[in-house]
Amino acid sequence: MNPALPATLGEALAQARGRIDTVDARILLREASGATVAQLLAFPERPLTPEAASCYADWLARRASGEPVAHILGQREFYGRPFRVSPATLIPRPETELLVELALHQLHRVEHPRILDLGTGSGAIAISLALECPGAEIHAVDFSPAALDVAQNNALALGARVHFLSGSWFAPLTDQRFNCIVSNPPYIAEADPHLDQGDLRFEPITALASGSDGLNDLCHIIAHAAAYLEPGGWLLLEHGYDQAETVRKLLEDAGFTGTQSWPDLAGIERVSGGHL
Repeated sequence: MNPALPATLGEALAQARGRIDTVDARILLREASGATVAQLLAFPERPLTPEAASCYADWLARRASGEPVAHILGQREFYGRPFRVSPATLIPRPETELLVELALHQLHRVEHPRILDLGTGSGAIAISLALECPGAEIHAVDFSPAALDVAQNNALALGARVHFLSGSWFAPLTDQRFNCIVSNPPYIAEADPHLDQGDLRFEPITALASGSDGLNDLCHIIAHAAAYLEPGGWLLLEHGYDQAETVRKLLEDAGFTGTQSWPDLAGIERVSGGHL
């Protein structure tokens, strides 16, 4: 039997207990009710409208079945801005903000940098760079028409100027060169059991898995990037928790210098890069 609709904020959170993560429950209730997180905690007796209660109950059931919060709400915050997401794109994650930070740091002395984002997905990286560095010329590539549609809508909603291109990695480019290339490519091994767990079950497999060791796309990007970089240009790549050493070696073998890896907020080496 389905539980009765919650009448108060406290009842709503109680119904989520043991079914979904507490943080997720607060996010869903905040969005359904319009209350702040502080109000959820301080005023559990505050009544819910029937509409808010029904909306929350629906979202709670969807989250309990495994659907990601970002898909339920249709958006996820990245670099302080809301980005629309869909099952056609990866859900932007906090650790990927490191790519944006590093690109901005490496290019802070370049007046009008040209930046390429490969596998843009929702456009979170490219759009964040465009908004944080208004003088930059940003190009973003993805092979998925559905993902590009999401990215273009995000750019329009957030007022960012980005040149979106359809194709696989470098294929849609001609003789263009960039001061920095960034990418959060697929890097999970095809047989990794995590692909069948959590939010990953709801995200496009083509944006997650890359060969038997997860390195296929990273190898391809590293092997071809030099032809699209200006002298001194940087290549910055997000990768798996255990791939930093391998990616640094691939970069060095491809002629990049100053190779290093940077940790995310959890202390995991999450991004590696080098320059020509």
